[in-house]
Amino acid sequence: MYNAFFGFSESPFSLSPDPAFFYRSERHEEALANLVYGVQARKGFIVLSGEVGTGKTTMLECLRDYLEANFIEFAFLFNSRINVEQFFEMIAYDLDLPCSRTSKTEVLFALNTLLVEQAQDGKTVVLIVDEAHNLEWEVLEEIRLLGNLENRNGKLLQIVLAGQPELDRKLDAPNLRQLKQRVVLRCNLTPFALREAVEYIDSRMSRVGMPDQQVFSEELMSEIHLRAQGIPRVINGVCDNMLLTAFAMETKVCTVEMLDEVCRDMRLDWPGSRRSRMRAETQESFERAPYKV
Repeated sequence: MYNAFFGFSESPFSLSPDPAFFYRSERHEEALANLVYGVQARKGFIVLSGEVGTGKTTMLECLRDYLEANFIEFAFLFNSRINVEQFFEMIAYDLDLPCSRTSKTEVLFALNTLLVEQAQDGKTVVLIVDEAHNLEWEVLEEIRLLGNLENRNGKLLQIVLAGQPELDRKLDAPNLRQLKQRVVLRCNLTPFALREAVEYIDSRMSRVGMPDQQVFSEELMSEIHLRAQGIPRVINGVCDNMLLTAFAMETKVCTVEMLDEVCRDMRLDWPGSRRSRMRAETQESFERAPYKV
């Protein structure tokens, strides 16, 4: 809506995980390098974890671009609320396996054939599971067993599990210790530091045609970082709404007043905010209240 007003080629703060807008922070660059290395070196199991909105799906999209550019076969499971039967069916569809996709046995035979053929050609196959923290225990066990497929040159199937910190806690469970031992590489995404948040906003504005943006001042970007707590997705939401507000007010400079309005509309909570103080006071009052027997 506001793109023509600001002269943007496209929306700079879309919530879609577009690799074209990938900001290479030190941590994100390291994580992507580990994902690519894990696939190239046939390391088997790779875990990518991070809080909600820190860029895990964007990272996986970058990995997908790499796999497609290098003609590497892969299956991408974006819905992890599945049972064992659905898990194998989705793998069969994504890899276009020539078998009855409702038969686990036939899927396994067809998958093994594909893995061997790719290995003979010096290639590998990748299984990517997003939102892996939602996987059922039985599905995780099946994934562990798939990781046993290997030859003398390494694992035949490279498995990337991406999820929220709950995934790490899940893998610490005693009944998943065999899977945990097989995880060779771990990548963790954290919220942006202030410098990274400023560079992130500037890079997105530059990407859409405003390399020397004056819409967001240094002080305002600092405040955005604080209120978004460094989470990329929240930064996107805040900046997008502020640009919309500026467009409605027919100004090309965003202000703290606009930020206040947007934060109220988005019901943001950050250390020192009014909502945060009210929550702390409520909790303190509750803890001081006498217990009734």
